[in-house]
Amino acid sequence: MHYAIGTAGRIVIARFAHEDDVLAGLTAIARQENIRAAVIHLVGGLCQGRYVVGPQDDSAMPPQPQWRQLAESHECLAVGSIFWDGDTPKVHLHAALGKGDATSVGCLRQDTATYLVLEAIILEIVGTNARRELDPTTGLSLLRVD
Repeated sequence: MHYAIGTAGRIVIARFAHEDDVLAGLTAIARQENIRAAVIHLVGGLCQGRYVVGPQDDSAMPPQPQWRQLAESHECLAVGSIFWDGDTPKVHLHAALGKGDATSVGCLRQDTATYLVLEAIILEIVGTNARRELDPTTGLSLLRVD
């Protein structure tokens, strides 16, 4: 285990409107505000998105993701992080998505669209060198701390 200590910085509150792209918006906020490290909390609705529900085979490296498509309105409760990989802010976001009695949990990766409204709270972490770097074994951009 590796860890770093930081302190709380700014708190950003964002409201995403109907059909706004959530992942693109969070990335844009991180870039515009130069937020190098943060925790993200989301609550609201999504009506579109591609997300990963785990690897197809636990023993395969690099892992091959199992993709799911969100194609209608769902309630969304999510938590995630922002850490930069070189010159690019990387949003890593896991969400519980529910409609009726069905619930799915996964890593939101592409084409996210808000249903009606989605609220985001971004808690900046300052004073740490935490970042993402490509891991050659998994092929994923993983968190690194010194």
